[in-house]
Amino acid sequence: MFDSFRDVLSVQEACNALHIGKNTLYGLLKSGVVKSLKIGKKYLIPKICLIDYINQCR
Repeated sequence: MFDSFRDVLSVQEACNALHIGKNTLYGLLKSGVVKSLKIGKKYLIPKICLIDYINQCR
């Protein structure tokens, strides 16, 4: 599904993968709907977490 993306994505890369805006993604990250790692102020999103989110919505 996301074969062309790295295993860990930045916010911008995750937005591109899901075709959503940054505000929407930040809302999903802050609410815990999409799992992520937060290091300082930077979010790192494992690709598997995006796949889990997509599968959960089905």
